[in-house]
Amino acid sequence: MFTELDHHYMNIAIELAKKGRFTTTPNPNVGCVIVKDNEIVGRGYHQLAGDAHAEVYALRQAADNAQGATAYVTLEPCSHHGRTPPCAQGLINAGVQRVVAAMVDPNPKVAGKGLAMLQQAGIETAYGLLEDEARALNRGFLKRMEQGLPYVTCKLAASLDGKTALNNGQSKWITGPLARRDVQQFRAQSCAILTGADTVIVDDAKLNVRSDECDIELPQGHTLRQPVRVIIDSQNRLTPDLALFQIQAPIIIFRTHLDNNHQWPHFVEQIELPTEQTKVSCRAALKELANRGINTVWLESGATLAGVFAQQQLIDEYVVYLAPKLIGHQGKSLFNLPEITMMENVNQLEFTDVTQIGDDIRVTAKTC
Repeated sequence: MFTELDHHYMNIAIELAKKGRFTTTPNPNVGCVIVKDNEIVGRGYHQLAGDAHAEVYALRQAADNAQGATAYVTLEPCSHHGRTPPCAQGLINAGVQRVVAAMVDPNPKVAGKGLAMLQQAGIETAYGLLEDEARALNRGFLKRMEQGLPYVTCKLAASLDGKTALNNGQSKWITGPLARRDVQQFRAQSCAILTGADTVIVDDAKLNVRSDECDIELPQGHTLRQPVRVIIDSQNRLTPDLALFQIQAPIIIFRTHLDNNHQWPHFVEQIELPTEQTKVSCRAALKELANRGINTVWLESGATLAGVFAQQQLIDEYVVYLAPKLIGHQGKSLFNLPEITMMENVNQLEFTDVTQIGDDIRVTAKTC
């Protein structure tokens, strides 16, 4: 059904889509390539929510050459009026002859309607080319559309014997500077960074993206976006004097009841959520974030909150930095989990990547 050239051009579109991974949230990353007479005449990718979609940029570059051309796009062209006009209509108006989409858009506002619009206009359509690669571009967007939850990545740092801190709580620094810089790249791609009140208080954590530690190529004219910082504070322990609140970027605090005893900065929003055993429901927190357009959550927390997320099967992927150090059995562990007495009941993961980052090793594993 698809030729070698089709694969070649779709691969280019996928690489273009990756350029928007720091800026497009809550929209998906999308790339588009327009080809005529085996020559690329237009390239584009979605750069910013509310800005032109990938197809628009590619069509602008192609101009009159789009007539009779083939458009390769990593996600089905949209068919509805949102903040921008429908891309399917733009392709029709430009006179393209064929449209190849890597996958159908799961957004209910599209969900096949874009391809149907193109077909009704007499344009040849196809989809499913490099779909796995296209889905990997937008794991969070797809999970939010299909399951109503964001994609959660749990970041951990530990010694080789699996300890996150000394018994007295000291943890700076287990990993080296290159590993810590690497974390900034992941933070910058995430829609939200989530942790618990304990981590904020003990570490006086800011949970921001430090631009001086990022080597990120942004679209022209765009600045580095700070993810939403999300704190689960079931016992109202946070206070406005913490370093977290000295950086003016959006903060959401999930609580069992609102704290009206402090004057909070204007960028802080308190949300009261249902409880589980007197604590904020982690699943309810994720659902609330998904309802707000949060596609991906970067979980950086202590062993207790990480253990709750793991036990409730709310983590999709683990990114663990292992340092060549030994702390000993009295050190603090990665997770607080209930005792498991049978091997068949342990949490099974699948390793997807192992990369050396400076002196440390980054291990990535997804849940099965």
